Amino acid sequence: MLKILLVSCVCLIGITQIAIAGDADVIGVKVRAGASGFGFDVTLRHEDEGWDHYADRWEIVGADGTVYGIRILLHPHENEQPFTRSKDGVKIPDGVKSVEIRAGAKPHGLGGKTMHVDLPGR
Repeated sequence: MLKILLVSCVCLIGITQIAIAGDADVIGVKVRAGASGFGFDVTLRHEDEGWDHYADRWEIVGADGTVYGIRILLHPHENEQPFTRSKDGVKIPDGVKSVEIRAGAKPHGLGGKTMHVDLPGR
């Protein structure tokens, strides 16, 4: 019985480590207000392993769950960690004062650390 319990614990620890290692984390955000909307420079960290496992997007999300913008990442960044990508011209309604930036990775989707940022001028 003790042997089964020990094996179960080791398996659970391994699964937990895989899940944590697979998430894309948002580690930095810079926001700029512009005439055509907001610009976002988002820095991600993820253990990209090639085309089957890499950070593939980040999203700009309001408190009510509205997605205001998505930046699709077209390739793995195995040798560039962390990395920053930008998106400009994001339209966000006047009443919204802050947003959350979240990231996703192939194949497991959204997860990892997010960042809450205030919008300049709001």
